[in-house]
Amino acid sequence: MASNPHTRRTLLGGSLALSSALLAAPALASPALAAPALAAPALAAPAFARSGRPQARWGVQSGEITAHSATVWTRSDRPARMYVDTSPSKAFRYAVRRHRGPLLGPSGDFTGTTVLRDLPPGRQIHYRVVLADPDDPRRTGEPVCGTFRTTPVSRRHDVRFLWSGDLAGQGWGINPDLGGYRVFEEMRLRDPDFFLFSGDTIYADGPIQPAVPLRDGSVWRNVTTEEKSKVAETLAEFRGNFRYNLLDRNLRAFNAQVPVLAQWDDHEVRNNWYPGQLIEDPRYTVREADVLVARARQAFGEYFPVTDLRGGRAEGRMYRVMRYGPLLDVFVLDMRTYRGANTPGTQTEDPIGILGPEQLAWVKRELSRSRATWKVIAADMPLGIVVPDGAADFEAVAQGDPGAPLGRELQIAELLRHIKHQRITGTLWLTADVHYTAANHYAPERAAFTDFAPFWEFVSGPIGAGGFPAGRLDATFGPQTAFVQSAPLANMSPSENPPYYGEVDIDGGSGELTVRLRREGGGVLFSRTLQPGHVGQ
Repeated sequence: MASNPHTRRTLLGGSLALSSALLAAPALASPALAAPALAAPALAAPAFARSGRPQARWGVQSGEITAHSATVWTRSDRPARMYVDTSPSKAFRYAVRRHRGPLLGPSGDFTGTTVLRDLPPGRQIHYRVVLADPDDPRRTGEPVCGTFRTTPVSRRHDVRFLWSGDLAGQGWGINPDLGGYRVFEEMRLRDPDFFLFSGDTIYADGPIQPAVPLRDGSVWRNVTTEEKSKVAETLAEFRGNFRYNLLDRNLRAFNAQVPVLAQWDDHEVRNNWYPGQLIEDPRYTVREADVLVARARQAFGEYFPVTDLRGGRAEGRMYRVMRYGPLLDVFVLDMRTYRGANTPGTQTEDPIGILGPEQLAWVKRELSRSRATWKVIAADMPLGIVVPDGAADFEAVAQGDPGAPLGRELQIAELLRHIKHQRITGTLWLTADVHYTAANHYAPERAAFTDFAPFWEFVSGPIGAGGFPAGRLDATFGPQTAFVQSAPLANMSPSENPPYYGEVDIDGGSGELTVRLRREGGGVLFSRTLQPGHVGQ
């Protein structure tokens, strides 16, 4: 999404204090408890401490859930050894197992993950993270509890997950007057099996001011930090952007109960980046986007439970598939790392496209191999919505030419053709990025390119950023909008334009998949039920 003027302003004065009412409050003892209200800001605890017992003030997360394993994340406020206890009992009264985790230290910003193995399938697992002084294991901090469900092995189990994207963007951060990111508490109460975080999980290029005037004359107040006072360039600043969101109690309570499947888009680095880009924005002293990408990638791997990305490993891939039992496979795309430069998109040949040749071959291969009833393609950018990058270039797939595929559309046409010819059933696309919610149906009878089976693309977000008017559609793949709701003006605050998120339910009996587009406090805006076993819908 294009930057808004709010993200280009700088904070007056020096660094501002954190809200220790968010940061230093005790972590929730049980994820079943409702997230408490926020208190007034006060002087903050440092990013790490040097004495006392280690504390996991940034909460816990889980991810990479399978039938028999899971990955648990935490961050310590000082050097510590991580342990994770698991039990089928919420009170840890029986069958307690201890899993020894890594040493948490400055090389990983005191974050770490522990892989839990030999878990029973389709079961609720309760866990507690215990941090111990590495020199004296008897000195431990207060345990922090969480829970997750391992994936089922039977088709009779229902599946529910949520998705959205775009958090703390366009200058709209954690507002203590409104209770912070309240949408995460609403989503937690939906009790999903996992949350697909569809990119723009932070806004590294979007400084947060302490106060932003609203159109009605009132003021939006933000919790802010030193790392959020400018665009992120150093590794420490990228790490601070991820820590910022974890100051919110609602998000920490959500993370403790709902596993996360995270992907990235542009704002984890900077607006509209692509490999090899040279930065002309005067806010930056670092001019090579690739330098920022390496630092952002390392911080992303440190702050989400994604084992392959920890430590900034070059071999780790952002694109991957999560197999959630017999009913669901989720194919997480990376439409940033391997793309070519943003251009007018009119070329008749484009071997790089938006995925790169290796990722395209991977997704075709994995879709063909999948035996899941439903195959969700999680894209961090939409297919048919035109997303400009300046006056002449384009940021996503579409470029507004309604004719035959050009530019990045060529690669998507190849993928859609593959799905049709291989008779791959049960595909649908989920995305965010454009800061409004919509349901778009693509059909060959309306399209310039016709060699594909009809499909749905559902759009949600932002989860906590500026709302924007709906974009126009490119007719190449024949999209038609069945539903859209958006802000009437650019960069409307979350108080003026409440957050959007999507919900997917798969019925274990019938195999039907129902998508619901939701809005915080507004219930269901749109619903569509799809039937299993069809190449096109």
